[in-house]
Amino acid sequence: MLSLQNVSASYGKIRALEGVSLDVADRRIVTLLGANGAGKTSTLKVVTGLLRPSTGTATFDGHDLTRLGTASIIPLGIGISPESRQIFTHLSVLENLRLGAYTRKDAPGVRRDLDWVLKLFPRLAERINQLAATLSGGEQQMLAIGRALMARPKLLLLDEPSLGLAPLIVREIFEILKQVNDEGTAVLLVEQNANLALRVAHYAYILDVGRLVMEGPAEELRQNPEVKRIYLGG
Repeated sequence: MLSLQNVSASYGKIRALEGVSLDVADRRIVTLLGANGAGKTSTLKVVTGLLRPSTGTATFDGHDLTRLGTASIIPLGIGISPESRQIFTHLSVLENLRLGAYTRKDAPGVRRDLDWVLKLFPRLAERINQLAATLSGGEQQMLAIGRALMARPKLLLLDEPSLGLAPLIVREIFEILKQVNDEGTAVLLVEQNANLALRVAHYAYILDVGRLVMEGPAEELRQNPEVKRIYLGG
């Protein structure tokens, strides 16, 4: 489904990624781990056309993403819930969700998916007409994910969904993430909570200063002594 091969990318003279190769297969959850500044968000920016690689290729369902802009990439079936949520705080919950489907022309399908998202996130259903600015941090994160799902993506990109949230809310969001995956959506998850990410993912990659330093089945990495020592506090 998604494949990055030997991707390098920079912000001016600052190298963000160096020879990164990774794959996300259909209906799988893949997590990308690493410390702040490791290149995780930069990888998502390459996928969504916000950062052009200097070398390498990024493809999705046979489409060369490096030749496309963001406006052309999203309709291919990629949805993103960005870091810091970036919801429209001056709009209602319903308006935010409808904006997630702005590329779609199938009105009946959009209505069905709105019902689906509100069942996934009952708190949003309870606050459907509230301004997004009045939601709690956890509810805003749910809204950001719900908005991304309204595009009915084949691949959902999640950037730090647990950031700044209470553990109970984080567990609730990750349970919903597993449900979304069970219903057929692939996920590329960037997450600092390595233990939780490795529990939910099928496969994992670890970045360090823009380079991939380790990869493997998520459960194997969760049991790896070096991973435990560096990323899991073991």
